[in-house]
Amino acid sequence: MSQLNEALTTIGRGADEILKLDELEARLKLGRPLRIKAGFDPTAPDLHLGHTVLLNKMRQFQDLGHHIIFLIGDFTGMIGDPTGKNVTRKPLTREDVLANAQTYSDQVFKVLDKDRTEVRFNSEWFGKMSAADMIKLAGQHTVARMLERDDFAKRYAAQQSIAIHEFLYPLVQGYDSVALRCDVELGGTDQKFNLLMGRGLQEHFGQPPQIVLTMPLLEGLDGVNKMSKSLGNYIGINEPAIDIVTKTMKIGDELMWRWFELLSFDVSLDELAHMKSDFAAGSLHPRDAKLRLARELAARFHGAAAAETAIAGWQAAVSGEGDLSLLPQMEIAVPAEGLRIAALLKAAGLASSNGEANRKLAEKAVRIDGAMFEDSQRLFAPGFEGVLQIGKRNFQRVRLIAA
Repeated sequence: MSQLNEALTTIGRGADEILKLDELEARLKLGRPLRIKAGFDPTAPDLHLGHTVLLNKMRQFQDLGHHIIFLIGDFTGMIGDPTGKNVTRKPLTREDVLANAQTYSDQVFKVLDKDRTEVRFNSEWFGKMSAADMIKLAGQHTVARMLERDDFAKRYAAQQSIAIHEFLYPLVQGYDSVALRCDVELGGTDQKFNLLMGRGLQEHFGQPPQIVLTMPLLEGLDGVNKMSKSLGNYIGINEPAIDIVTKTMKIGDELMWRWFELLSFDVSLDELAHMKSDFAAGSLHPRDAKLRLARELAARFHGAAAAETAIAGWQAAVSGEGDLSLLPQMEIAVPAEGLRIAALLKAAGLASSNGEANRKLAEKAVRIDGAMFEDSQRLFAPGFEGVLQIGKRNFQRVRLIAA
């Protein structure tokens, strides 16, 4: 495979769409580093694996020798991105934006090479724009075109309000590409309208239009919905290594392949194809594949040593053998008289309700420190320490303290 084809294979890995592929190939043939940009509005400071799908693609471009621009939308963050919203998003204060931006900066370099990343803020150019400049920019698009956006169209049809400043958001994001003279802009599939806006504005300002590369929205732990903190189906990159491992081990077998494609750097597409073939033939156990992915993710965000400790903790909990003290400990405040096991399992986050916990007891699926537990009436008082477990995958080391 030629160097160009290898680059195109790497760039295309996991991508939903590349507009336009022939233009990307032509620019790669120029032999110069391309200017690759992705913008992030600092609205939610804690990143999860879903956010890293774009960061991973940026790192792949970086490793191919291209120039990466991590754009923090401190100006656009104060407008509020309307993407996917059926109501007007509340704008952030300048203080909120800057605090969240710092948190972003502290986290993204767990994926990106800091020494090879240019960090920019779009207030650099928008802060210098006059009202007349902004009105002139707004003249580059029509209300009819804005209403082609799916979320705007739905809100308009439902007679829900759309604030004028929301129409500015795609224009402002598009102008970022003009200001930075981007060759390629990355974004999620939900950003396609805004990314194409950048192409149009670049042409208007006499620049070659950027290539648009969209990445899919990563499904969360449930395998159905987009990874989201509000849905609780996420893995945060700042979570302890053991949590990254235990949550990764819970994902479904089909989702596992999706995560490998979008999140792994260590497994090539060829190797991934071989793994799928071995899995189908029964010679690769899904547990072993997930352990490989869990180890890679935990090591990326916490280092190899922490990853191995987390793997050992997970294996000890699953097998009932080994050092359970490797598991992180949760403190639970309980009354002096204590809690029965059902309430305790619920408090530890292992059961959604007392009823579910009691059903698991009846199914003989509850263990404490690796031993089966069936006494539903036993009280657990402050001072108790142990590993609570439902099935093989759900466990939590706890210490009870006085409420």
